[in-house]
Amino acid sequence: MNNSRIINFLNTLMALCLAIMAGSVFINVVLRYGFGSGLAASEELSRLLFVWMVFIGATAAYPQGEHMAFTSLLHPLLEPGREGALGVATRLIHALVILSCVLLGWGAWQQVIVGMDSVSVVLGYRQALLPLPAFLCSLAIGLMALVKLIRGHPIDFGHASSDVE
Repeated sequence: MNNSRIINFLNTLMALCLAIMAGSVFINVVLRYGFGSGLAASEELSRLLFVWMVFIGATAAYPQGEHMAFTSLLHPLLEPGREGALGVATRLIHALVILSCVLLGWGAWQQVIVGMDSVSVVLGYRQALLPLPAFLCSLAIGLMALVKLIRGHPIDFGHASSDVE
């Protein structure tokens, strides 16, 4: 499967999460204000889907270079004769991303383990489903950053904000 197919699949998953969340909340609002009752599961379902949607989005954004970047700090290294410093800075950035992913993944995995023994109040799903997307996201982004580090992939300076002076 190529990169664009994976990104399209992740975008479809995010859209599905958003559609289910919006429908659930809308139905709950109509039932609550229109009929004086509501769906107790709506809040839990929306929270769970929102967490998954955020981490799916973060995973999809990384290979496209859409995460926040401070490329303006690296612009002085684009001048002739500073290629070595830019290479070191690039490797350092990829290494810091990997370190961040290791720390996030480690903490998220600990929460997954804790959540295996408890279930949500209304829907009854394992609480491990809440931190699981953080673990999967850190694993995916960490692997992508590791590949970039090994291949010496340059930092993407194509962000719209870096063009603004």
